[in-house]
Amino acid sequence: MIEVQGLSKRFVQGRGRSARVVQAVQGLDLLAADGCITGLLGPNGAGKTSTLRMIATLVEPDAGQIHVDGIDVAQRPRDALARMGVLSDARGLYPRLTARENIVYYGQLQGMAVDAANARADQLAEMLEMKPLLSRRTEGFSQGERMKTALARALVHDPSHIILDEPTNGLDVLATRSLREALRMLRDEQHKCIVFSTHIMQEVERLCDRVVVVSHGRTVAEGTVPELLERTGDVDFEACFVKLAFAKEAAA
Repeated sequence: MIEVQGLSKRFVQGRGRSARVVQAVQGLDLLAADGCITGLLGPNGAGKTSTLRMIATLVEPDAGQIHVDGIDVAQRPRDALARMGVLSDARGLYPRLTARENIVYYGQLQGMAVDAANARADQLAEMLEMKPLLSRRTEGFSQGERMKTALARALVHDPSHIILDEPTNGLDVLATRSLREALRMLRDEQHKCIVFSTHIMQEVERLCDRVVVVSHGRTVAEGTVPELLERTGDVDFEACFVKLAFAKEAAA
């Protein structure tokens, strides 16, 4: 389980007289259960990526608490990271290495023996339908092939929590469907806690068990898709989202 309470983060953009402070996240709350896919839904600039980076210990929050399986991320970042597999918006694959080498190297960074990491790479290649990719260098991979390799790398140490930042960006229809199927399998068969950010309504409707809607760095609504539809009185989820995420603009 991932628990986030009162999370806040501000950044300074620009330099000198043109510098300005941007409040990316302010008092955000999030609860993601095991065996559940939780969608972090919001418009661009809502604070989704900043939130996931703080959960993944890549950015230090200004305020708030993050717990992963009860572990305080600020106090025990290594223990928390050992339970997480992170797929960020920057795939970060080494182009001169094969897909297998990318996966095994990351496994070694997580403390795995080479033989164990290789065995896990084979297992993940079967699960993600990427066996033909293992011996190829990642340079020149399609977006879908890069996504599968990056996901396998994030899963190599068998984490109980999976963090994905807009994972379907740039993917074609078949690659997107393949990713959805993999996430459902990880939820249903392995009881993983999965959190991913998106601004695509169809992904949320088809995949998420629970949705956290964020706007201007804050949590503005949470619940299942039917619960959120009932809250706004809509039958179309896009219309529902607009009411929830842009209520401040509508009231201005």
